[in-house]
Amino acid sequence: MATTRTATTDWKGALIGGSGTVSLDSSGVGTYEVSWPSRAEAANGKTSPEELIAAAHSACYSMAFSHALAGAGTPPESVQTQANVTFQPGEGITGIVLTVKARVPGISKEDFANLAQNAKENCPVSKALTGAPISLEAELLP
Repeated sequence: MATTRTATTDWKGALIGGSGTVSLDSSGVGTYEVSWPSRAEAANGKTSPEELIAAAHSACYSMAFSHALAGAGTPPESVQTQANVTFQPGEGITGIVLTVKARVPGISKEDFANLAQNAKENCPVSKALTGAPISLEAELLP
């Protein structure tokens, strides 16, 4: 069954000097401030499209990887994924780095690396973000 999620941004003013809020409508978990300086310079307590993409990508990857691990007969004890999305004004998103650390009893390092890479390539958010290079750093924790 397909699902649709909704977010709404209310922006006031021009790009430079303007600001807005983005609300996570489907979940209702919050409304967050956005502005050009918080996107192109320091966050200063506000979010950005890239941070929201990073949140989506890290969550999606963790889900895809844990599913792949369980499907291989080695369900994880834990999976922690960080996504770093780099934004260059004038160019756009120039790269994404996924860093995953997972505790997976009974898996070989080779199987871990293969499943990690496969999850990167097949996570739905990775597939949606094919316009940017995505790299992966995967660490199997003891």
